[in-house]
Amino acid sequence: MQNEPKRHIESLIERMSLEEKIGQLTLAVAGPRMTADLRVAVRAGRVGTLSHLWGREHCEGAQRVAVQETRLGIPLLFGADVVHGHRTIFPIPLAEAGTFDPVLWERTARAAAEEATADGLNLTYAPMLDVTRDPRWGRIAEGPGEDPWLAACFAIAKTRGFQGEDLAETTSLAAIAKHLGAYGAVAAGRDYASVDISERSLRETYLPPFKAAVEAGVSSIMPAFTDLAGVPMSANVGVLRDLVRTKWGFEGVYISDYNAIPELKEHGVAADIADAAALALRAGISIDFMGAAYERGLPKALERSTVSEDDLNDAVRRVLHLKWSLGLFDDPYRRPASETKLAQPLSMGRRELARDAARRSIVLLQNRGHVLPLRAVARIALIGPFADARSEMLGPWASAGNSDDAVGILEGVRSAFPTAQVCHARGVDIDGD
Repeated sequence: MQNEPKRHIESLIERMSLEEKIGQLTLAVAGPRMTADLRVAVRAGRVGTLSHLWGREHCEGAQRVAVQETRLGIPLLFGADVVHGHRTIFPIPLAEAGTFDPVLWERTARAAAEEATADGLNLTYAPMLDVTRDPRWGRIAEGPGEDPWLAACFAIAKTRGFQGEDLAETTSLAAIAKHLGAYGAVAAGRDYASVDISERSLRETYLPPFKAAVEAGVSSIMPAFTDLAGVPMSANVGVLRDLVRTKWGFEGVYISDYNAIPELKEHGVAADIADAAALALRAGISIDFMGAAYERGLPKALERSTVSEDDLNDAVRRVLHLKWSLGLFDDPYRRPASETKLAQPLSMGRRELARDAARRSIVLLQNRGHVLPLRAVARIALIGPFADARSEMLGPWASAGNSDDAVGILEGVRSAFPTAQVCHARGVDIDGD
């Protein structure tokens, strides 16, 4: 840490109350609008990060409370799931990985970062780097697939695209590599199930993308909800501290997954919320995502001496350093120079980039009888509920994407073949029995 930020950060830590320190470690979900209770919590210094609040007006309003109405004036982080685009939606990561093009991956992440930062965000819960080889796992759509080398290339490109050359630039979005480690190897593809694999598989298959992200300078890492060979990742000192911090040299912030710290009780390793908070803090987790575990548990853990003041200060120091790296202490509002242009939804340049990425993401598995590409045809039949489902075209975690801007398959085919008779049979409901 350079001298200027170090002096400023240490000065802040010396002046902080216990409540203010824990506040810097607390992430609360605010979106889509700031509530009166949350405004009170920010004003009291009990919240350091807000999630899923976007829109320049809303973010600046919340930031104004933090900077102008709190005792120490420490700015907020604003995070959201900008996984495959913000307002302009790009192909889901699993599809985009099929292009085998790191330049494209970086370009789509850069475009998403420009839109998200213009909307007031400075943190994204992406890239998702979980290697998975079991198609039963529903979250496979969010990651780059089955190959660790490809996933490592994806990690580097997405980290560079989101963060740019300098985190302090107003269009840079701090990236969070998730979910360390081996989340994609859950038993039977069941989300939240246990992970029990060999040490060789862990190191050769599931960890390389995260190591690549660290080497690319990723700002933060999110541990998985799950356990690894019986040890929950949210309390896994062997992986989080001994391997990633000490051996890999990761200096950034660990952010828990949603409510993951209180769930240490369900894992059976914590007797109460104070135990859970102590285990997570000692493992190195700096930000508690919507669990209120640090707020409720750390004061008691400090009384019990299951964590130390040094553990707490180290976590606060990392959060403050991330805020410094983002330039928030100099410019809490991070207004882009070309703010108006960037905030425009679906600019032609980004829309064309999305089209190009979509064309190149299509993977044709079979083409029996050389039916494709379609040429002069009189009748076309589309079968199934997804043919006419605009909202489903956005995919999961579509951030601020608007389904009104999407083009469904049925209307797209009718547009491409205006003289053909295009028939659609829905068959079943998407969410039906």
